[in-house]
Amino acid sequence: MYKYDEIDQAIVDERVAQYRDQVRRFLAGELTDEEFRPLRLQNGLYIQRHAPMLRIAVPYGTLSSRQLHKLADIAKRYDRGYGHFSTRQNLQLNWPKLEDTPDILAELATVQMHAIQTSGNCIRNITTDQFAGIAPDEIIDPRAVAEIMRQWSTFHPEFALLPRKFKIAVSGTRHDRAIVQAHDIGLEFYYDEQQNMAIKVWVGGGLGRTPILGSVIREHLEWQHVLTYCEAIIRVYNLHGRRDNAFKARIKILVKALGIEEFRRQVEEEWQHLKGSPNTITEAELARVSQYFTAMPYETLPAHDAAFDTAVASNPAFAAWAKRCVHAHKVPGYRAVTLSLKPHGKAPGDATSEQMHVVADLAERYSFGELRVSHEQNLILTDVKLSDLPAIWEIARANGLATPNIGLLTDIICCPGGDFCSLANAKSIPIAEAIQMQFDNLDYLYDIGDIELNISGCMNACGHHHVGHIGILGVDKDGSEWYQVTIGGKQGNDASLGTVIGPSFAAEEMPGVVQRLIEVYLRERTDEERFIDTVRRIGVEPFKSHVYAKEAAHV
Repeated sequence: MYKYDEIDQAIVDERVAQYRDQVRRFLAGELTDEEFRPLRLQNGLYIQRHAPMLRIAVPYGTLSSRQLHKLADIAKRYDRGYGHFSTRQNLQLNWPKLEDTPDILAELATVQMHAIQTSGNCIRNITTDQFAGIAPDEIIDPRAVAEIMRQWSTFHPEFALLPRKFKIAVSGTRHDRAIVQAHDIGLEFYYDEQQNMAIKVWVGGGLGRTPILGSVIREHLEWQHVLTYCEAIIRVYNLHGRRDNAFKARIKILVKALGIEEFRRQVEEEWQHLKGSPNTITEAELARVSQYFTAMPYETLPAHDAAFDTAVASNPAFAAWAKRCVHAHKVPGYRAVTLSLKPHGKAPGDATSEQMHVVADLAERYSFGELRVSHEQNLILTDVKLSDLPAIWEIARANGLATPNIGLLTDIICCPGGDFCSLANAKSIPIAEAIQMQFDNLDYLYDIGDIELNISGCMNACGHHHVGHIGILGVDKDGSEWYQVTIGGKQGNDASLGTVIGPSFAAEEMPGVVQRLIEVYLRERTDEERFIDTVRRIGVEPFKSHVYAKEAAHV
């Protein structure tokens, strides 16, 4: 993973000193709330429903064990002993004291971390596939370019006050796991016919109040020009994006208003002024950054391990975990391991300080000291020997990190919702917990099979409910919390947005509603058909009819 040089460290240290003085002046009454607001947002600090919330950047989802140990220590010392991993691959602290935040940022700086541009109308944390660098279906590892983009976008003076927040995702695999089509800019890396690295560029995607999947603005972009081309896109957006209405300020609205052809024309025209400028990436610069992402010191191992095979054959609990939480690796004899942060009855994405220390220790001992955060809100050990899997399972299970539900109904993506967020219309976490408890039978979950359930507490869609096979959105009705349900959303190469099935439901109805959706699927599915496949084949109506018929009978 990328290691700071002297310039990187100096920038972060200077930002900490600057922010410390800003907090001092605010607490002394020298800055008003209005004056302090943009300053705190530049450093990842929100004022939530009950307390400040600090969002810490995890660039392209990569953490070292040392960094995770530090996050665990900070959560214990300055918060309530836990942190929340978000769909942006960041970590959020929900209970820090304002006066402690400069000290938190100073501690983060000692392990090459920060909270810069995790909020505000700027280019946010760049995300990617949690299996980047090790996935068998990877064509190109995009992390070196993602790091170059992180450096380019950090403190970019022209893009410090965009019409709205701006999100970029990169992917270099055959199967997109970074949801590139749902981002302001999505970058898909591939090799062209001449075997040169190239990029397909998506633009104008986004969820929120007006969900839109992006459009391809350029099929083939030479990698050297990725910064200048993105700069041209953002310049056009910065010039013409709506600033009079926050709900219509995202780039997706501009692309839709202009049409992709006109938007492309303006971008290409702007790019002519930037192409070939100093922001063109050189081979030397790519090589400099790439050296931090070189292959780990893998051993030559057999493709199979007798001890692992014996454990799978003799221990059903281990076998269930291995089936759901262990993933293929491009190097023979190695696997990736997802440590589930979705135990039944707990808030999805939360990890205690003790759990973070355990994961960091596992990464140190078994995964070359590196781990990843997924946008599904789990933690991943990327480079594990097959022979070490039984030992990892024992430790993970003892610490509540081995729920064998990855990819199943209870592997829920969920925003903090009304329990914490001042923007939320309704609570998310209690709905997730109630659904988890409704489906507490693992045999039943395995029979249901692969399914994605996403929950958002408001239209900002931090829980990505639009692209869930089942999506749940908290809405306000006359001061009460209700929940709207969509089905048919999907991430990946064939991404789609869900369709609302009908009127919203009360909180206590939601586990039953999900149960009835599953009943239709189990009744109608064909062999090997997932929930999303059945929805696409038979449409929304059978699900809607069953859910609302049951609701009417219940009334």
